[in-house]
Amino acid sequence: MADQAVEPDGVQVSVTSAQSQFLGRTRELKELRADIERAGLDTLSGRKAPRARVLLIAGRPGSGRTALAEELVRQVARRYPDGVLRARLSEPDGTPVPMTRTAGDLLTALGLPTPPGAAEDDLTAALREGLTGRRVLLLLDDAADAEQVDALLPDAPDCLVVAVAQGPLTGISDVRPCTLGGLDTKSAVELLSRHTGSVRITVDPRAAEGLVEACQAQPAALMMAGGWLAARPQAAVADLTKHLHSQGDDGTALSRVFRLAYAALPGSAARILRLLSLAPAGRVDPHTASALAGCSVNGARHTLEDFVALGLLRRSGSPLAEYEVPGCLHPLLRAVTEAEDRPGELQLARARMLERTVRLLQSCRAITETDNPQAREKLAGTPRALRFPTPRAAADWLRLRRPALLASARLAVADGELDTLARRLMSQLVRAMVAHFGMQAAAPDLYGIHRLVLDVAERRDLPREQAAALLNLGDLDASTGRTADALVRYRAALDAGRRANDPYATGRAMESVGGAHQELGDHDRAADWFGRALAERLARGEREEAARLYGRIATAHTYAGHYGEAQRNWRAATAGYRKLGDVAAHARALSELARVQEYAGRPEESLRTCQEAVEWARRAEDVRLLAALHLRLADTLERLGDPTAALLHRSAAERMLGEEIQEDETPDPATEQDANACEIRSTSAED
Repeated sequence: MADQAVEPDGVQVSVTSAQSQFLGRTRELKELRADIERAGLDTLSGRKAPRARVLLIAGRPGSGRTALAEELVRQVARRYPDGVLRARLSEPDGTPVPMTRTAGDLLTALGLPTPPGAAEDDLTAALREGLTGRRVLLLLDDAADAEQVDALLPDAPDCLVVAVAQGPLTGISDVRPCTLGGLDTKSAVELLSRHTGSVRITVDPRAAEGLVEACQAQPAALMMAGGWLAARPQAAVADLTKHLHSQGDDGTALSRVFRLAYAALPGSAARILRLLSLAPAGRVDPHTASALAGCSVNGARHTLEDFVALGLLRRSGSPLAEYEVPGCLHPLLRAVTEAEDRPGELQLARARMLERTVRLLQSCRAITETDNPQAREKLAGTPRALRFPTPRAAADWLRLRRPALLASARLAVADGELDTLARRLMSQLVRAMVAHFGMQAAAPDLYGIHRLVLDVAERRDLPREQAAALLNLGDLDASTGRTADALVRYRAALDAGRRANDPYATGRAMESVGGAHQELGDHDRAADWFGRALAERLARGEREEAARLYGRIATAHTYAGHYGEAQRNWRAATAGYRKLGDVAAHARALSELARVQEYAGRPEESLRTCQEAVEWARRAEDVRLLAALHLRLADTLERLGDPTAALLHRSAAERMLGEEIQEDETPDPATEQDANACEIRSTSAED
C-alpha cells in the first residue's frame, strides 16, 4: 500500500508508492493507462478540458475491482505530486455515504478548513476550489451512482479521478468503463498457490484449474478457497472442487465458497464471524470483536488473525490491530446472522460493543487529566486492557479509530433501542475529541454528534438534552457565520429549556439570542434579550454572571448610540466586580466606561475614570490593559490640549510593551472589543 499521510472518515491521502503483490489484470491496466493519455472529447473539439479525466472500473463486489484501482494508483501516483486522496462512497451495507461527510473529509485530508454544519453545495464548492492548481489523484471507491462522483469532480484538468462502481456511471461524459470479469487462469492459479503452497497446485494442475472455474476466477472466492485448503494440508484441491459442485447452482460462486468456509469454522469462531456484520463501518479491532462475542481480547485477536488467513478478513493497513470486513462478504454475513441469531442476542452484542467503546473513550480522555486526582484514581481502577500507556497513544487511537467511533454513534442512534448507551457514547466521544484535538479542530465532527444527540432527545422527549444540543449547534452555526440559523437554534433551545424548567439553559439561550441579534446589527433587541438573561441571573443570585451581562447590555447600547444607558450599565458592572473582588474585571469595566464617556462628549469625566482604571489595572498587574489605558489617556489629553502629558503616557505605554505596541496599533474606539464588553456570542468559557 502507499504510505498514508492522513486517514479521516473513509478518506485516505497518500504520496508515495510501494512494491505491489498484485496479480493479473495486465490487459485492463494497459487499457486504463492508455485511457489516461487519450485525447478527450473536449480536446478533439478544440476546447480545453474543464474537468479532471475520469476512469471507471466496474465490476461486482469480489471481482477485485478495488485491488485493480489501487494497483493503477500505485503505478501512476508519481505523476501526481500533490498526493492521492481516497474516499469510500458507500457504507458496508450499501447505503450511500452523505456527500457532506465525504467532501468534509476530503477537505480535511487536504489540510483545508471544514466549516461545521456547512451545506453540501458549499463543501463541494470548497473542495473543487481547494483542488484548483493541484495535481491530485482521487480514488472514489464503491460509488453508488453518478451523482456522487459528479459532485466531487475537480475543475482541474491536471487531476485524475479513478471511480469504482458496480455498473456504468450514466451522466458523466467521456467515461469508458473498464468492466471486470474473472482473473485469467494463470493469475488465478498463482493466487491459489499463495495460500496453499505450490506443491498441491503443481501435482494436480488440472484440479487447480477446475477449482478456478468453480470459483468463476473471482479473487475473493479464490482467496477463501485458498484459505480453506491452507487450513487442511491433507486435503486435495479436487476435494474442494467436489464440495463446491455438490452445492449445485445455489447462489454465486462467492456465496458457495463462503458457505463452505463458514461451515468448517468451530462454533465460537463462527459466532464471532457472524457478529462482525455489526462492526461499525465494517472496521473491527480485537476490542470490538471481544465485546460483540463476549470473549477475551486475546482470544478475539487470535481469531481475527485466523480469519485473515482464511480470506474472511483483511488487515486495514492501520498502525492499530484493525481489520476490515470485505464489502462483498457483508451481505453474506448479515444473512447468516439473521438466520442463526435471535434479535435479543444481537441487541445484547450491540450493547456490549457500545459499553466497551464508552469505557475506552473514558480511558482515552482520563489519561489527559494528569492533574486531576479523581481522574487518576479512576484510571488506576480501569482494567489494564482498557488503559492507554501515554496520552500520545490515546490520541493516536482516537484519530485512527475515528471513522469507526463516529459510525458507532450513528448506528446506535439509528437503532433506537439503545438510546441510553448512545447518549453515553456521544457524551464521551465529544469529551475525548475536545481533550485531544481541541474544540476548533473537532468542530466538524462535533456538529454531527450534536445533531445525533438532538435526534435522540426529540425521540425520547428529553427537553433538557434537547436544549443543550440546540445551544451547541447554535454556537457552531454562529462560529461559521450562519447567524440567522444560529438564532433559530437559540430560540428553539429557549423553548426546550423552559419546558425542562432548566434555569441555566433558559438564561444561556436568552443571552445567545441577544448575541445573535447583536451580530445581525439589531442592538436594541440584543440589549433587551441580555436584560432578560440578566434578570434570570439576578434571581438566582449569580453575581459574577450578572456583572458580565451588565457589560454586554452596555456594549449593545454603545453600538446603538445610547450612551446614557451604556454608562449606567457599565457602572453597574463596575460595582458588581468591585463587590466580587475581581480587580482585573473591575479595571476593564472602568476602561469601557471611560470609552463611553468619551463617545458621549465628556472628556473630563473620561479622563478621571481612565485614571481610576489605571490604578485598578496596576493592582491587577495587567500590563496590556495598563498600556492600553495609558494610550487612551494620551489620546484624551491630546483632545483636551495637553500634548506634554499625552507624550508621557504614550512613552509609558511603549516602555511597558516594548516594540510590541506602536502608535499605529492604538485600538480603534469603534471596533476594539474587550472580553467582557464586546463578546458577540455566548460561547465564552463562563458558559
